[in-house]
Amino acid sequence: MTEPTDDFVRAVEATLFAAEQPMTVEQISNHLGQADVRPALAELERHYRARGVLLVERGKRWHFETAPDLAHLLRREKEDLRRLSRAATEVLAIVAYHEPVSRAEIEAIRGVQTAKGTLDVLMEAGWVRVAGRREVPGRPVIYATTPDFLAHFGLGSLKELPGLEELRAAGLLDPVDDDMIQTGLRPGKVPGEDEETAEDTAEDLDERDLFEEDDG
Repeated sequence: MTEPTDDFVRAVEATLFAAEQPMTVEQISNHLGQADVRPALAELERHYRARGVLLVERGKRWHFETAPDLAHLLRREKEDLRRLSRAATEVLAIVAYHEPVSRAEIEAIRGVQTAKGTLDVLMEAGWVRVAGRREVPGRPVIYATTPDFLAHFGLGSLKELPGLEELRAAGLLDPVDDDMIQTGLRPGKVPGEDEETAEDTAEDLDERDLFEEDDG
């Protein structure tokens, strides 16, 4: 494989810099006349590795981002922080670890019904998307995470999500959660797979406010 020319590397760099969204290799290549851009991306990744911005690949999409050790310099003194409710956080975690997953499967793992608004908020945030329909009676909608989810949490792929042992070590997983997860993953029909009830519109746990203002 021939090394990319300086002008071509600069063209790839300019394309990524001007892009409004992270770009796949195919998108960059199409923009530059179907050229092989992988060597140029590798050279740029090396070039920016020790600089104030990095060229990174998240979910098979390339973009520039601030070096983690300099992030504190760019924070505003006063931030209007908003955080997901506990219910929305639980749903997001289940989608990430079990995707593609239906709403009924999410409810089986959580052990409670999940309001439709919870998934709506996660989709509006750009972290969850509709991934199609399960080929079973009722053909329920199934959900998966998005490239924006990977980028926001600094993940190259879902393989980088922490495992159960890491979650336990960090104190983020109670013993009772193991039983709940095993129950939710047990083979067989998931209750309510093709049903919708009036309770779908009711909020559970902290879902009265899907986004909560940070007290701190």
